Amino acid sequence: MEITYSKYGDYYLPDLAISEKEPATYGRFGRMRLQYLKEHRRATYINLKTSGKLTHHLNEIDREANVMLQLLIEQMAQAQGITEQLKAENQMAWVRAMNNIRNAVEEIVAGKTIYR
Repeated sequence: MEITYSKYGDYYLPDLAISEKEPATYGRFGRMRLQYLKEHRRATYINLKTSGKLTHHLNEIDREANVMLQLLIEQMAQAQGITEQLKAENQMAWVRAMNNIRNAVEEIVAGKTIYR
């Protein structure tokens, strides 16, 4: 890989171009990871950005987090006995239980995928 330089005033600066080969399709978890990298893992953020792998990394984190989120929600609902029958009989209890499960799972997913 050959690096070219251009003169700007008294300085020679490298001609860097970031190629966006993969479109940014990440959502909430990808944005959370980006913010975390910027604030707490600056070197990792800069390395990913300059190598052109940041978008791919954020897309992958978002996909992984969403798959884990859905899987854990299903498993925890099954373990706690939250069923469609409960939903038909007492909707508010079902909503309350599912919201509690979702909040707990989001904390788990954030700790395992975003803040690592």
